[in-house]
Amino acid sequence: MTHPPREATGVKGQFTCIADSISAGEKVSLGHHVVIESDVCIGSDTRIGHHTVIARNVQIGEGCEIGGHVVIHEGVQIGNGVRIDDGAVIGKQPMTAPNSAVTRKHKQPPSRIGSGCLIGTGAVIYAGCVLGEHILVADLATIREEVTVGNHTIVGRGVAIENECAIGRYCKIETNAYIAAYSVVEDRAFIAPGVLTSNDNFLGRTKERFRHFKGAVIRRGARLGAGSVILPAMEIEEDAVVAAGALLTKNAAARTIYAGVPARTHRTVPKEQLLENQGWKDV
Repeated sequence: MTHPPREATGVKGQFTCIADSISAGEKVSLGHHVVIESDVCIGSDTRIGHHTVIARNVQIGEGCEIGGHVVIHEGVQIGNGVRIDDGAVIGKQPMTAPNSAVTRKHKQPPSRIGSGCLIGTGAVIYAGCVLGEHILVADLATIREEVTVGNHTIVGRGVAIENECAIGRYCKIETNAYIAAYSVVEDRAFIAPGVLTSNDNFLGRTKERFRHFKGAVIRRGARLGAGSVILPAMEIEEDAVVAAGALLTKNAAARTIYAGVPARTHRTVPKEQLLENQGWKDV
């Protein structure tokens, strides 16, 4: 037997579980067995699916669509028109192993998700992560703590962005790419499926490594081909290209194509391919 969703009007008894207080706009629709803790604010015309858990002090904007079995942790702020699909986890605190080299032990602030974002099934957004507006985080992607992502960026299916990374606007990070901790990806960068970055030349041995951790720096409009591997601290300058399958062991100069193992200069980027010649208003 199916049951229609309930219409929430802010009356405490109409919710499955409320500790103390809630503020809800008009036409907020709740599925069954939704758990909402205290001091939660939900905007008008928002729908929340079955078995979802919303912790205390969460703010959800207007016109949002939250799927089933979603967990939204304490203090998370979600803008207007955000869609979060089934099984996503928003705002979880990082786990800290005794021998972790890059995970900090202090509690992270609540994550923030800007208006118009789409968060896929099973995606995990950690506390301390800030997403701009109109960002797509596809199914099964993970974005760690202390990461910022700029407006209109696409984070593809199964992508992992580790902690303390800065991702720019209008970037495309495609399926199963791995962005190591301490990396920088500037505006309009393109990272193809299966790209691997790294940040530790010592491969996890000797204390000396703690002085040298550094991820990749991928400058504005740079492009990394499918399956390319970027060694620690490499800088790919503006509009440079690293070809598919290449192993980058030295910095890549601007407007230059690199290919091979190890990667070597191949040729200059054709003029019509340069970012400045694409007719995009924001560049």
